[in-house]
Amino acid sequence: MTPSRLPNFAGFLLCAGLLAFALYSQFYLHLEPCPLCIFQRVGIAATAAAFLVAALHNPRGGGRTVYAVLIALAALATAAVAARHVYIQHLPPGTIPSCGAPLGVMLKFSPVFQVIKKVLTGSGECGEVNWRFLGLAMPAWVLLWSLALAALGLRANLRRAAA
Repeated sequence: MTPSRLPNFAGFLLCAGLLAFALYSQFYLHLEPCPLCIFQRVGIAATAAAFLVAALHNPRGGGRTVYAVLIALAALATAAVAARHVYIQHLPPGTIPSCGAPLGVMLKFSPVFQVIKKVLTGSGECGEVNWRFLGLAMPAWVLLWSLALAALGLRANLRRAAA
């Protein structure tokens, strides 16, 4: 097994675990995801896909750099959405925009880029904190994990193979 294959599989498994917990929290803890949460799930899924393809393809040379960039882009985009979510959750009461239509309805009646813009501005439901672990809300954990996944993807795919 080459030096990048195992960390790429590990990154995929970490993403799968994060997505599994998101589904557990939705269906067993009954925490409905807001639009920003859904975007974070999509980002983690994209990061997982990049890790899995990198592990299965297991390229040498420049191909590893391509996977490092893809993984980092997906993970850092997810981190940006999570950071925006954390920011919205820390706004003073009364300054959070009102709740809008559900994401499915917005996608049905509005262009995709308009929906993305609307979701990233946040809404009332995105400002609610209804779960914490060690004092951090779920978006803060997604932010931390996304940064760790970006670092793992870069380290795994940019380091030189032992001679």
